[in-house]
Amino acid sequence: MSSTSDKAKGLANEAVGNIKQGVGKVTDNDKLRAEGKAQEVKGETQQAVGKAKDAVKDAVKKP
Repeated sequence: MSSTSDKAKGLANEAVGNIKQGVGKVTDNDKLRAEGKAQEVKGETQQAVGKAKDAVKDAVKKP
């Protein structure tokens, strides 16, 4: 998976996770809030992987 793809999927997971958390809070659904938090963390991790891939690419390009 490319770094851009990792970052995009991470951003999407983070957004969906935030929405789930909000809906869970409004509906007083603890399970949905927990799922949302887990998905948000997954998204943050995916974004970090994408950024790390970019950093490796940049380091390899430098003379």
